[in-house]
Amino acid sequence: MQDDGVVGLPASFQAAWGRKVRPTKGPRPGLSLERVVEAAVQLASSHSLDAVSMSRVASDLGASTMSLYRYVASKDELLELMIDAVYAPVVSVPDSDAGWRAQLSTWAWSNLRVLRKHPWVLRIPVHGYPMTPNQIGVMENGLRALWDTGLAESEKLSVIMLLTSLVRIHVTLGGAVTDAFSEEGLSEVRGTAAYGSILAQLAPAASFPALHAVIEAGVFDEQDHPDFGFEFVLERVLDGVEALVLLRAVNPAATTPASAS
Repeated sequence: MQDDGVVGLPASFQAAWGRKVRPTKGPRPGLSLERVVEAAVQLASSHSLDAVSMSRVASDLGASTMSLYRYVASKDELLELMIDAVYAPVVSVPDSDAGWRAQLSTWAWSNLRVLRKHPWVLRIPVHGYPMTPNQIGVMENGLRALWDTGLAESEKLSVIMLLTSLVRIHVTLGGAVTDAFSEEGLSEVRGTAAYGSILAQLAPAASFPALHAVIEAGVFDEQDHPDFGFEFVLERVLDGVEALVLLRAVNPAATTPASAS
């Protein structure tokens, strides 16, 4: 097989891109990189990320552990490919007629749905920019939404990174509240309404008057939904991006306070 590899990129990542690399060992009949990754995703989704190991994936596939190393060199590589696999639904090309703001909103909600469906992704450390095809496709579509905005390329990338971080933080915090209230002794405590009730007991109004104003207004009682608040925060972030887009339309060379400092 012709060696068309990219220097420094793991062979499994190159295979995910469809690159032809010279294998170090012959493949096991019936196995493929796609099947290995699919089995690992199924394990994480059905059980937990802790259930994913090379030996467990191999067992589910009816193969030996060593045979998996013909496709992925390490568990870390497998985890990255698992993330890539679940992001496949977000790779569809955005509707360019919808306008940049609507496109970015759709893009952000699509990312949120992926993490809501596969929360184990958040437990995998982020080591840098993505290098796998679906994750790059997600980045491409986010950037493409900003194509004609007049923003600098660095600003476009910063917007995408900001929205990505916003989605991750929102889903992480929502999961953290649910997990905390699922511990032994708190099994009947669920959702943000219970969170508000607990805060009211823990934090005296004299010391936390601003927090109690929120509690007494019934905000936590009304927003008993895993994605409450996300739309508000997302729209305020997009308001800021829109202000920058308008600034660039008037004066492309104008500096923002951050870039002027």
